[in-house]
Amino acid sequence: MHHMIASDGLKLAYAVDDFTDPWAPQEALILIHAAMGSSRRLYKWVPTLSRHFCVVRPDMRGHGETQIPGPAQLSLTRLTLDVIELADHLGLERFHLAGSSAGSIVAMRTAIDYPGRVLTLANFASTPGLKPSNIDMNKWVAGIKAKGFKRFLEETIGERFPNVRDQGFIRWFIEESAKTDVDLFARFGPMMKEVDYTADLHRIRCPMLNVMPGHDPLGSKAQYEVYQRHVPHSEYIWYDGLPHNITDSAPERCARDLLGFLLRHTGRL
Repeated sequence: MHHMIASDGLKLAYAVDDFTDPWAPQEALILIHAAMGSSRRLYKWVPTLSRHFCVVRPDMRGHGETQIPGPAQLSLTRLTLDVIELADHLGLERFHLAGSSAGSIVAMRTAIDYPGRVLTLANFASTPGLKPSNIDMNKWVAGIKAKGFKRFLEETIGERFPNVRDQGFIRWFIEESAKTDVDLFARFGPMMKEVDYTADLHRIRCPMLNVMPGHDPLGSKAQYEVYQRHVPHSEYIWYDGLPHNITDSAPERCARDLLGFLLRHTGRL
């Protein structure tokens, strides 16, 4: 992992994977992970994508190796600014951007607030903010505080991965996600639950890919389809029968669909 210092003094961690041809023009793709765990949850995407793009995976504030933010250091504005400051740190004037679940909320806000910086946007498994979703965040936080992350995840793992039979992965996912600080999530989750970007979606001017779970108890199909009405250049792919955690349970498929989208919009397909 690499590290940088954000403008508010917080130490941010990020990984870079680049297997592109050194003599060819290089474009960067920033991947933002979901809540809980870290950028390591996206590691299976790297082999597919890094041959064609310089792949940058930051750990969001309070996740992975990035420091836990203080009382005044956690907001959507700050999370978005982290993406921009990371891009500046790496010398990226413009970049492709993709996010998973809560990471998509950060990615969308970045595309809304900094349209001149984002070449394309990919949203995996997120409604336009968690406010219109079916998540009972107060119940989640209360359950995590009472039981701890590990037990909470163990009790809900069947709902997250009904299609996964690899018990090694299941154990890894629980251990990785359970590293999340409980008090940090008690701030992070409710903050995300207050977000609804519906009125701002028309400000997303770049091509947008939406890869959506077809059987998600956290959001209805109508809640996911809102992008079609508001984003001028939006595309959809549905993963029929799969619940919310598609980026973990079908990572290679997600990476292939993202790569196809990126290659089309960069004129390489």
